[in-house]
Amino acid sequence: MTTSNTHPHPSSRQLLKATAVASAVAAVILITAVLPAEHGIDPTGIGNALGLTKLNGASDDAASAPLAASPEARSPGSVAENALPARAEQETVIISDVPFRSDEMSLTLQPNEGKEIKASMRKGEQFVFRWKATGGKVNFDMHGERVNAGADFTSYWKDTQQSAAQGIFVAPFDGTHGWFWRNRGNQPVTVTVNVSGFYASLKQPE
Repeated sequence: MTTSNTHPHPSSRQLLKATAVASAVAAVILITAVLPAEHGIDPTGIGNALGLTKLNGASDDAASAPLAASPEARSPGSVAENALPARAEQETVIISDVPFRSDEMSLTLQPNEGKEIKASMRKGEQFVFRWKATGGKVNFDMHGERVNAGADFTSYWKDTQQSAAQGIFVAPFDGTHGWFWRNRGNQPVTVTVNVSGFYASLKQPE
């Protein structure tokens, strides 16, 4: 006796349709039940209506609260003492009681001569700068010295045979911060510096 198969295998089209339906149902369950119950996230409001958010210990206010509270504005001296998470640090406003100022200074370097221009700054204060060399290229070292450091200094950025540079500088400690340029060419070179920001003074050390 032969028997016939009354339950044929589903076609590929039927399988795809069933898979799509199952995925849609899973997504609905995730959004309306799993996220409210396990993570306190309730984008549709259904989880709260069903009391699922209480399983996570999250109230309506907590579920809708921002990820991090806005940090208070801080003075430059409090940056290190009141360290905040990386996200909050990006939102920090640094307040300075030093008046905003802008300065321009120029100096001329004879062949093989080196000179400096420095700003007196407190930790956390900052300025925007640009310098340009006319008549040739120069070697430079942007660095700083702590108060009463003697001959010790910290180098931030150095390069050779450059005609210009620009950027933003933030003082890592109290002291003097700026540039040393040296002319390795055989003709005089004039360097002009423009600085704007928060610092006590800009001068050429004697």
